[in-house]
Amino acid sequence: MFERIKEDIQCAIERDPAARNAFEVLTTYPGILAILMHRLSHWLWTRGLKWLARVLSNVARLFTGIEIHPGAQIGQRFFIDHGMGVVIGETTEIGDDCTLYHGVTLGGTRWNKGKRHPTLGSNVVIGAGAKVLGPILISDGVRIGSNAVVLKDVPEGMTVVGVPGRLVSGVAEKDEKRQAIARKMGFDAYGSTRDMPDPVATAINGMLDHIHVMDKRLEDMCKGLKGLGAEISDLQLPDLGPCELNHIDSKEIKDAVTREDDPGDTENKSES
Repeated sequence: MFERIKEDIQCAIERDPAARNAFEVLTTYPGILAILMHRLSHWLWTRGLKWLARVLSNVARLFTGIEIHPGAQIGQRFFIDHGMGVVIGETTEIGDDCTLYHGVTLGGTRWNKGKRHPTLGSNVVIGAGAKVLGPILISDGVRIGSNAVVLKDVPEGMTVVGVPGRLVSGVAEKDEKRQAIARKMGFDAYGSTRDMPDPVATAINGMLDHIHVMDKRLEDMCKGLKGLGAEISDLQLPDLGPCELNHIDSKEIKDAVTREDDPGDTENKSES
């Protein structure tokens, strides 16, 4: 028991740069006080002293502003930073090395008895004000952004933001494609920043995705024509950035467009 208390205090020192020593953490951190009192109330709960366990948890809530039901199962090195407004329901299960910030709710969405609160794996971090509701699984290594509302299972290692919660990790491949297209076009793809709530960024991301699809289709067409014996060298397009485009003579472009629009003129010239 004392070893677990020592681990709880040490993890607070490691995760909070404002912590100076173990005595300060033990006496002034509401998150540490709440988890220590929960360890005791959970011990009473599992031994059938449920009323006494509830009374102790209410006392802890009175002093810390953190409500943890005695029936909740919490692993080692659990840290609640600041803590005010945190609510953890009865059937919640929390793994090792998890961190919660103030205003987090691990709540239920049904009135039926049984499992109705979330299960957290190890190394889960939940930002301030986030709500994780229902008997869902938050796998190992998940990060949940501030004020997100999570109602569905989250795979391992993902990040969740928004209302309702949506996954924003796992899109590295698409981002790499966008950045490659942007480099080809010769500008800094600030719009490819992952999941920015910016209409300009969204528009640029859409343009980059569209250009990538068109490049892929053109490549497939070239391969098909090559299979039919076409000269691929006549079909390749130069990779021109803005610097190269600026050096192209406007008269050359105009002449090329004129020849393209008037095929009869080209035929007359060839006959002559």
